[in-house]
Amino acid sequence: MTTKIVMVCLGNICRSPLAEGILQAKVGNNVFVDSAGTSNYHVGELPDKRSIAVAKKYGIDISQQRCRAFTSKDFETFDYIYVMDKSNYANIIQLAPSEKSKQKVKLILNELHPNQDLEVPDPYFGGEDGFEQVFQMLDQACEIIANQLTK
Repeated sequence: MTTKIVMVCLGNICRSPLAEGILQAKVGNNVFVDSAGTSNYHVGELPDKRSIAVAKKYGIDISQQRCRAFTSKDFETFDYIYVMDKSNYANIIQLAPSEKSKQKVKLILNELHPNQDLEVPDPYFGGEDGFEQVFQMLDQACEIIANQLTK
């Protein structure tokens, strides 16, 4: 059975598409990786052009992704739900149909900095430096996730 992971941020245009692309590049076809947003602001749209550009800089193509909203059905589909910040965490936990479902939800940077509840900053209103910073954070966290999945 293939492990299924979904990455979640607010709009599914900046952070979670990057996390999806980075992790997919690290795990290949052995793991199904998707992304979603806690809002439906950008459903059907491409990721932010700055996310596409920083991913491309590192040889990752996320230009085929389309934004979608997270739904309670995702708890049935996915084994792990990685969120970018505490607001995303709270929004996803509210949708959880059970305690078992809630246990699937994790702050992604806790993989890198256990129990510190650090957040991946939303780079949307900043410059390209913010997207680079977010890429580096997610790359490190996804490296740990990928290593755990291949053990």
